[in-house]
Amino acid sequence: MNIIEIITKKKNGYALTDEEIDYAFQNYLNEKIPDYQMSSLLMAICINGMNYDETTHLTDLFLRSGDTLDLSSIDAPKVDKHSTGGIGDKTTMIIGPIVASLGVVVPKMSGRGLGITGGTIDKLESIPGFRTNLKEDEFLSLLKKNGFAVTSQTSNLVPMDRKIYALRDVTGTTESLPLIASSILSKKIAGGADKILIDIKVGEGALVKTMSEAIKLSDIMKKIGEKYKKEVRTLLTPMDTPLGYAIGNRVEVLEAMAVLKGESKSPLTDLCVQLASHMVSMGKNLSYDVARDEVLAALEDGSAYQKFVDFVHDQGGDLDQVVLNSNKVDILAPCDGEIDSISALKMGELAISLGAGRLQKEDEIDPGTGIMLHHLVGEKVQKGDVLFTMYGKEEALLPFVDPNEYYTFK
Repeated sequence: MNIIEIITKKKNGYALTDEEIDYAFQNYLNEKIPDYQMSSLLMAICINGMNYDETTHLTDLFLRSGDTLDLSSIDAPKVDKHSTGGIGDKTTMIIGPIVASLGVVVPKMSGRGLGITGGTIDKLESIPGFRTNLKEDEFLSLLKKNGFAVTSQTSNLVPMDRKIYALRDVTGTTESLPLIASSILSKKIAGGADKILIDIKVGEGALVKTMSEAIKLSDIMKKIGEKYKKEVRTLLTPMDTPLGYAIGNRVEVLEAMAVLKGESKSPLTDLCVQLASHMVSMGKNLSYDVARDEVLAALEDGSAYQKFVDFVHDQGGDLDQVVLNSNKVDILAPCDGEIDSISALKMGELAISLGAGRLQKEDEIDPGTGIMLHHLVGEKVQKGDVLFTMYGKEEALLPFVDPNEYYTFK
């Protein structure tokens, strides 16, 4: 058995045996197979897919590559949520505090950016001082204190996924359904939650482009959940236009705070209410409508925002230092009209070019860069109105951006 034969077999569309999957991924983890050969295998998987047996075995292999968290000492319902990724998706920072303020524990192990989609860890680490490299005892202590904590993958927690995840991010292999399913479920199961809500983003600004792919991914995830005796609930939500007003890192933290304070109303707010309501429903065995009433009350009385403040403080973050780069450029509407569409894909690519994402594994993110939209789809604008503002390093800012590349009007 050798890696070239395995790559060739998958390139030709054949299913890999358990032994072949073990050989390839274990040897890559142990640095006996180089990046370029694993990249070739990942591309072959991306093109030709994996069947259910391959996908479940890979999930199990990821899971067995390291430790798992034992949250049994926490005497409360534990519900985790994951989004498959989209432009401007800062829902974790909003719904975690909401759900925790209502007595449901949210243990969150998150990842960094993947492709053009931002990562929760990058966004939270853009808050000066915020720590995500929590040890297990710290994570447990914060969950018991606040009901919500976010940690990055430690070296011992699903290490195989962490290494593959970083390679997928820079090799054009982010959109493979079996790789998405294995990555997400291995982390979620290792994270120790009783129940898991998966927000599957669908559209040009997401890893999953079509509804048929989203349905397949949903089915795979539910089956994997059944194998591990975990309730997995999925929602399929659109991602053809950016979610909310902000795209980047600190700029998304600022928007999350505005939503929790009731200062920002957009489809982002509606989605967060929906997601939080499902999590409370799952955790407390309530009807969706009753859970939604509780969620709205937590937003209205300020308890959700206070939970966010406590969460950030206890993980070392300083919200007073969340400021954007001073270099900025306003992009103006080229005509009068109603905004018909905003390209999530193009906006994601623009944000990365400003420094808000990675093109290579070694790239460092500039936390103060990003994009703030001033108008959303369906709103009317006049020629010369500010459509969006770009924040970036002076050398990275484009002297001119054609708004017609990002917007259509009617």
